[in-house]
Amino acid sequence: MSLLHLILYLLLSTVVTGEFLRPRFYSETCPEAESIVRKEMKKAMIREARSVASVMRLQFHDCFVNGCDASVLLDDTPNMLGEKLSLSNINSLRSFEVVDDIKEALEKACPATVSCADIVIMASRDAVALTGGPDWEVKLGRKDSLTASQKDSDDIMPSPRANATFLIDLFKRFDLSVKDMVALSGSHSIGQGRCFSIMFRLYNQSGSGKPDPVLEPVYKKKLNKLCPLGGDENVTGDLDATPHVFDNQYFKDLVSGRGFLNSDQTLYTSRETREYVKRFSEDQGEFFRAFAEGMVKLGDLQSGRPGEIRFNCRVVNRMHNGVLLVS
Repeated sequence: MSLLHLILYLLLSTVVTGEFLRPRFYSETCPEAESIVRKEMKKAMIREARSVASVMRLQFHDCFVNGCDASVLLDDTPNMLGEKLSLSNINSLRSFEVVDDIKEALEKACPATVSCADIVIMASRDAVALTGGPDWEVKLGRKDSLTASQKDSDDIMPSPRANATFLIDLFKRFDLSVKDMVALSGSHSIGQGRCFSIMFRLYNQSGSGKPDPVLEPVYKKKLNKLCPLGGDENVTGDLDATPHVFDNQYFKDLVSGRGFLNSDQTLYTSRETREYVKRFSEDQGEFFRAFAEGMVKLGDLQSGRPGEIRFNCRVVNRMHNGVLLVS
């Protein structure tokens, strides 16, 4: 850790709650911040196309659990069980190394300036824009959490078995509308899901010992081949028919009975959400606008807890007698 890092840490060590987020927050302190994030996301996409979708998921799993504070990035410690091993995250969340690369690049350009929480927000936007989806202006200025909680994540995050009613109630808790929820579910326009998440749909829906009856027959056969009983449940399948392109194909698939996750397909079978699915399947522009608006609202979630600017997104900065300890 450089002397500059230490000096900046001491200047920034007074924790702040209730941050006022605004566009171009780093225009003076780190004017190249957003371009650096996008450059690193382009590199990640070239290395592995799926990685950008994985990074985008981090915003959802971070912001719903005590606000957008990068708590989801923290590794476990002897005194803290973090969120990475929570029920909805274990063997599921990935591409943390992409965030590490972005943080490293930003620390070289602007030491102790850009929070990990803001990195997640910028990288999520870039994941969408780089795969053909909408681009939008992000509000920045978040601090990074001093702690994480596996229990909080377990208590809040939905499972793949969730239905539309559960999702509506969850989003409502955060002042997100039904339209926001359906639009944000469109994040599954890119990326993949594990067989683990759909085994019950294929072989024991609702404890019936039978498959989900709404699955389109040809699509069901494809999933049976991908995810056979007794097979490797960590095998992944595409969340929609164009998993590397952010478009409205996801909603077209739901209308056709080809939703990968139960929590996806239920958006079309539920009366409360079906009309939005139909509208987004027919009008990609409307979906893009609603998705961008929803992501900004999601990014506004804050806990009001004390925070800091972490130098390493996986660990909390540690001080002892006024000296920064570097792991």
